[in-house]
Order: sequence, then structure tokens, then C-alpha cells
Amino acid sequence: MKLFKTKHGIVAEANQQFYQLAESDWDTLFNRANLLASLQDEIAQSTPIAEPTDIAAPIGTQEVWAAGVTYYRSRTARMEESKDAGGGSFYDRVYSAERPELFFKANPHRVAGTGGSVKIRQDSQWNVPEPELALAINASGEIIGYTVGNDMSSRDIEGENPLYLPQAKVYDLSCGLGPAVYLTNEPLSPDDKIQLEILRGGEAAFSGETTLAQLKRTPMELVGFLYRDNTFPTGAYLLTGTGIVPPDAFTLHSGDEIRITIDHIGTLINFVQ
Repeated sequence: MKLFKTKHGIVAEANQQFYQLAESDWDTLFNRANLLASLQDEIAQSTPIAEPTDIAAPIGTQEVWAAGVTYYRSRTARMEESKDAGGGSFYDRVYSAERPELFFKANPHRVAGTGGSVKIRQDSQWNVPEPELALAINASGEIIGYTVGNDMSSRDIEGENPLYLPQAKVYDLSCGLGPAVYLTNEPLSPDDKIQLEILRGGEAAFSGETTLAQLKRTPMELVGFLYRDNTFPTGAYLLTGTGIVPPDAFTLHSGDEIRITIDHIGTLINFVQ
């Protein structure tokens, strides 16, 4: 089942049919006990509606956090971009360490939904999207589902000094989420693919793919560290890292179209301002 947030409430999709839910508050629904089972009962008594066209980012007041260097490809890229600043070994060490790299990414007003615009920093010359599986986690620390995340990143700023990570990662419209939250009580398959395509002028400027099998840390491991001595009253999203990094010569341009697809969840589309 998938949950869509729209301008007119919350819509569930099941068996390729759509249902308007009685609950219109995203935060309340996000934290409902036995969410999937309760929604299955609700839609069994509901009449299907037309497919929604006014989809918004699937977020209420949740914070968005992110994990870094969870794929070997990301480790290699981070070491390369920061070697001149003397920070290369940090990324090698965190890849193998017990404690993951976790950082704050966005609050809701910095998040774009599918079809929305994301930004690149005006003081950066090297910008990329980072396609990521995003965990939807309720206030109790339970993974209730998954969505697609776009972790916009300024590689030159982070590479200049690892202490500049917040500036490289956190700014207006630096994150995309959507199109929906895929609700399931089962873990995703390691064979599930993450695909990235960047279009420029209607033509492919870059494409790549990976699978969840390349994710070094388990989702529950990452959530355990995020919720350690930390509370999230309405829940949180956690981006789990990227295994797709464009070549060093590539940077995003205004007008680029970013398409990130994850099996079972769908495609998040963002346009670069």
C-alpha cells in the first residue's frame, strides 16, 4: 500500500486503486498504531476515487536526517573530493566504524515533493543529487514504510573541509521526498534497484543504478543510532546514503530534471531551479 499526501487530504493506493482516507492530518496518521492493518480495514469499506494529481511531499512536521558513507561508492567519492583538505581518511574510517555518520538534512519547509523544484547553492560550483532510500519512522522508532529521497549536495563545499558538511547539505529546497510512502511490514529485498537519471534539454546527461544489497548498514541499525538519546515527537525520515555518484566532471545545471526510481515505491521527479 502507498500513502500520498495531497492538497485535499491523504490518499491510499492499494491494488492500483485509490481511496480518500478519513484522517486528514499527516502527523496523526504517521503515528497510528498498526497503521497498515488499520488502513487495510478502512479501504475495505471505502469506494475508489480517481488517481490524485495534486501530490505534495509526503511530510508533516517530521525532520529529515541522513546517513553518509553507507555505500562503498560513496566512501570512494568522499575520499577523493576531500583528499586535498586532508579529510580523506575520515570517510574510510567511518565506513568501517561501528557508529555511522548521521546528520540533520531538512525540516519540512526545505523539502520538495515530486514535480517540485530543488535548488543548488549560489556559492557552489559542483552540485549533484544523491538518490537514496528514505525510511519513514514513527515516534516510537518503528519503520512504517519507505519513500524516495533526493539528497542535494554541494561536493566542492564539503570537499573543501568536512566541517562544512552542514552548508553543503542543508539549505532551502535541498531535499526531495516522494512520490509516496510505501507501507509494508516486511523489509525490502536486497535486489531492489535504485535508479538515477538526469535529463538536460530532454536528453540523458547521466544515468546510473545500484541495489539495496550494496547498502552496508541495515535500516534498523541506522534507526537505532538516530533514535539513541534523541526523540522525534511526530517521527522522522532517514535517508540511508547513496551508491550512485556522477563522475567528478559532472555538475547540475539550472533546468535539469532529476528522476529517481526505487522498486515498489515509484519515481521522484525534481527540477533544478
